[in-house]
Amino acid sequence: MSEVFRAATLDDVERLQPFVHAAYRGDSARKGWTHEADLLDGQRTDVAALRAMIEDPTYVILLAERHGVLVGCVSVNDKGDRLAYLGMLSVDPERQGGGLGRKLIAAAEDTARTRFGARTMEMTVIVQRRELIDWYVRCGYAETGESRPFPSTDPRFGLPRRDDLAFTVLTRDLT
Repeated sequence: MSEVFRAATLDDVERLQPFVHAAYRGDSARKGWTHEADLLDGQRTDVAALRAMIEDPTYVILLAERHGVLVGCVSVNDKGDRLAYLGMLSVDPERQGGGLGRKLIAAAEDTARTRFGARTMEMTVIVQRRELIDWYVRCGYAETGESRPFPSTDPRFGLPRRDDLAFTVLTRDLT
């Protein structure tokens, strides 16, 4: 059986928050091929932020489930002007490398096109995560050359383990 994709509801928040955290931070994240565990401590997101996203009509959090078990998620945010933002791509670290990330990206892009009328998808990735940036490029995204500061004083994004973190911006034409 393959994965079932659906939009998250408020009933999903309590299991979604620890899932996202485990995919990005701490020892559990190190089981996968890509993570932020060596760059950031603290939480990746919190229950309040996830609730706010689910209640906001400009956001969709897509869940991937297999046999009712959460195995992945991704968020899509309508930024207006036919631009959508892909974020919070999370795959169970023990399932990484099996193609689910690409399926989640495809589902996010389809949602951006059909629900928000987006023609461009944008994302930001921490500059130091070169392996992940290269993977997104292989998935059809292009580095724009734009850099954005990392919100190092906002604990909602985690606690930096180094002071040189920044984001690089990648985009993909969805037309």
